[in-house]
Amino acid sequence: MDPVRNPYAPGAGNPPPELAGRSDLISEAQTILQRIALGRPAQSLILIGLRGVGKTVLLNRIREMAEQDERFLSIQAEAHEGKTLAELLVPGLRQTLYRLSLIEKAKEKARRGLRVLKSFVNGMKLKISELDIELSMSPEFGVADTGNIENDLPALVAAIGEAAKSDGRPVLILLDELQYLDTDEFSALIMAMHLVSQKSLPVLLIGAGLPQILGLAGNSKSYAERLFRYPRIGALDETDAMTAISNPAKGEGISIEDSAIQEILSVTKRYPYFLQQWGYESWNLAQGETITQADVRAATPRAIKALDESFFRVRFERCTPGEKRYMRALAEFGDGQHRSGDVADKLGVKVNSVAPTRSNLIKKGMIYSPSHGDTAFTVPLFHEYMKRAMPGID
Repeated sequence: MDPVRNPYAPGAGNPPPELAGRSDLISEAQTILQRIALGRPAQSLILIGLRGVGKTVLLNRIREMAEQDERFLSIQAEAHEGKTLAELLVPGLRQTLYRLSLIEKAKEKARRGLRVLKSFVNGMKLKISELDIELSMSPEFGVADTGNIENDLPALVAAIGEAAKSDGRPVLILLDELQYLDTDEFSALIMAMHLVSQKSLPVLLIGAGLPQILGLAGNSKSYAERLFRYPRIGALDETDAMTAISNPAKGEGISIEDSAIQEILSVTKRYPYFLQQWGYESWNLAQGETITQADVRAATPRAIKALDESFFRVRFERCTPGEKRYMRALAEFGDGQHRSGDVADKLGVKVNSVAPTRSNLIKKGMIYSPSHGDTAFTVPLFHEYMKRAMPGID
């Protein structure tokens, strides 16, 4: 069929399949946005899930909902290795304060917020030129200038909240890939949200990250559970997965055989990213007005190749030879979680000797610990890729 019409292609006009089955969460986010816009208390959200379940798509959808309400000011950033939380947040916070400084009733508090931001930048020793921002005013001495992010970030976020409240405009902070934050940074976020909650300031945080975020939250402040909800985002159930596959094609006047849908659900394990990839390849191979099971089976090698060359490989190449060998040993046990001691046994070493390797892989977001002593991949179907990429452990 015509690849131009392919509804599964990235950027296609139809809603992406990743949003199928997420209506309850989207509805909850809408309610939270409405509450904060009305000046009422609301719990922030941190979406928890493996790679490929659509967390980033959901964050983008929530941002779009906020932007449809012209009262909201939104800040969006993605954490990654090699960049601190302060560096991630400062440009967006600065832009928000400048926008508020143009509003007469918020001008005074927004300008104070900019001075606090200057103090924060100085205290954290951030290089303005590298952040692509300009802060020409004097700092607010004695506020957010200690160089300790747990002390300074709450004061900065509160200053922004005060400016936003004076204009009646809520601020939405969206942060993706939260697992890359260190313990102090995550604690600083929690403390910042605790302070704005105490002061009834209109600031909301919605974040997303891999399952190890729950460990960070547990290691941080005790009130993290009161401030945040941690909805888990996983593979779709069968009904929603069928909808994610059939509806985009139906919108183009194309049908999919039931056996073809079941074939896609079987090979993808109903993970949204993979559903979209198989739908895309199956569409491109199909002839006529129906996608058949034979089309799906013919598309499978193409889908696997595309994933191997992008989704899987980009993560694989970030790892050292020793880390790759550890993952290859883990892959021997198949899908799911497995005892770390069994992985060490497979490598012929003691658990303690590979503990640093395991720790580094967790920091890189490649694996996580579902429970004490257990290890699992953060990327669905990665065990199959490891066997293709490395036929043997040695």
